[in-house]
Amino acid sequence: MLLQLDGVSLRYGTQVLADEVSAKIDRGDRICLVGRNGEGKSSLLQVIAGQIDPEGGEVVRASGLVQAALDQELPSDCTDSVYRFVAGGLGDVGLWLADYRADPRPELQAHIESAHGWELLPRIDSVLDRLGLNPEETVADLSGGWQRRASLARALVTEPDLLVLDEPTNHLDIAAVEWLENFLSSYRGALLFVSHDRALAQRLAKTVWDLDRGRLRVFLCGFDRYQEEKEKLLEEEARNEALFDKKLAQEEAWIRQGIKARRTRNEGRVRALQTLRRQREARRNRQGVAKMSLDSGEMSGKLVAELTDVSFAYPGEKPLIRDLSFTLMRGDRVGLIGPNGAGKSTLIRLLLGELAPDSGNVRLGTKQQVAYFDQRRDQLNPQLTVLDNIAEGRESITVGGKTRHAMSYLADFLFSGVKARTRVEALSGGERNRALLAKLFSQPANILVLDEPTNDLDVETLELLEQLLLDFPGTVLLVSHDRAFLDNVVDSCLAFEGDGVVREYVGGYADFLRQGGSFAVPEEKGQKAQEKPQAKTAEPAAAAPKRKKLSYKLQRELDSLPGKIEQLEAEIGEIESAVAEPDFYQQEQAQVEEKLRQLADKQAELEAAFERWAELDSEQ
Repeated sequence: MLLQLDGVSLRYGTQVLADEVSAKIDRGDRICLVGRNGEGKSSLLQVIAGQIDPEGGEVVRASGLVQAALDQELPSDCTDSVYRFVAGGLGDVGLWLADYRADPRPELQAHIESAHGWELLPRIDSVLDRLGLNPEETVADLSGGWQRRASLARALVTEPDLLVLDEPTNHLDIAAVEWLENFLSSYRGALLFVSHDRALAQRLAKTVWDLDRGRLRVFLCGFDRYQEEKEKLLEEEARNEALFDKKLAQEEAWIRQGIKARRTRNEGRVRALQTLRRQREARRNRQGVAKMSLDSGEMSGKLVAELTDVSFAYPGEKPLIRDLSFTLMRGDRVGLIGPNGAGKSTLIRLLLGELAPDSGNVRLGTKQQVAYFDQRRDQLNPQLTVLDNIAEGRESITVGGKTRHAMSYLADFLFSGVKARTRVEALSGGERNRALLAKLFSQPANILVLDEPTNDLDVETLELLEQLLLDFPGTVLLVSHDRAFLDNVVDSCLAFEGDGVVREYVGGYADFLRQGGSFAVPEEKGQKAQEKPQAKTAEPAAAAPKRKKLSYKLQRELDSLPGKIEQLEAEIGEIESAVAEPDFYQQEQAQVEEKLRQLADKQAELEAAFERWAELDSEQ
């Protein structure tokens, strides 16, 4: 046993976050802590990590237990070098080592030797190397993904027995999420993590802790099985509560009929009724389900944007987009996938006409109303309440042509009277995302641009948002690292494959992988600089070989290739038209996969035909 919660209680104001919860963590455990936004998951992790004390009960830790925590917030204001930040995870001796590395003073050497610190140097270098971090960079200058990686390195450098992770995939691109998933799956210590990335939870979790209305239930199973068991529990709870409420109503009716409670034979029934009333008052009702809806505004033109041979690069930098031709039509749901810094936000700005290309042409459609979801939540003022952020001083707002009271509208997003009047800075990450969605959806829009909308959202809200986007008649441009969300929402992906190449793939992220898609990770701040090979001395150009005449057989093959290429292009066009039909993904999974496999095979055959044509043409 590494750690045990023994009757731990925790409150935030009047809200009960943990009510005498008990559970234990053993060596090698893989535990996913789940719960709805605002239930207290992060607070419980802080209790386990020793960052705050519980109000009741105790946390029992094994002797010599080493644990480390990866917080939800990024170290965005840290001015230390990556080396010093990571080494700081070892405490004072780590900071001495970092300072000695920058300035080898004798007094620092004496401190390090007295603490046997030199033997920790290989550990620091090993973690930096495994996570691909550049030790010389400043933490504040890193992108969000690399700051997350630096935070993980700071936790790992202590070689913890228990690693506590709070939303570790936030701010990571898909490649980094998959790297983290692979890294954690091979991690030998115990893991306790909070994550709403369903693919990550499905792969890593062997046990699920469910925090619901202050109660902690332990499910000794994987994430998929947990979801099934949880649904059964909620159905059983609803049946029991319905029976309880029926009995209470019958007893209330009895007491109102004027039967004299003073009679001895009725006193027991009156006491039983009082007990029922107290039990009903003590019941903590499950938070309702959000009722999000979208105001799709005026219908845009059929064409949203058409890009023809578009290239773009920022001054003095490599091209982010090279020779891209792509057409965005009304009703398309397109996912943009690729590493951080690949150019996803730049492409969105080109599609919306906010940037002009360096070359090529961008043709925009008409009647466009754009609503933008910003992953940094800059549209929310943290000093104002949720109500003030959304209503901006008004008592009512207009949504979908109908006037609604602001509090009624916020209740649809699970902001009750108290929560609606809470300042944004006091909300959990998921609650802030819900507040931003409430502000976004109060505006008429026929084009939704969503930049990492899934961060911190609980599974139920995620599934609701998925259905909302599927029903939305307008156009959706989605940037997300949530692979399951992409698979469930988008009908095509634009993949940034490196060196400015952007290619369209039919379907979601799983379809992108099935069709052989991949993308190169660009070098960016925080990544270790790679040694560049020295340029070879220029050699005299060899004389061009004389062109030779092809054999009769090869000449026949060359002559037949243009026709074959044309036929393949026509067949691919037919399959792509079938895949683009709205009801394509409503078919049986086997039919869908077979059609996508045919498309991938035809595309591979076409590419091979082009290569063969180029090879034979160069020989003649």
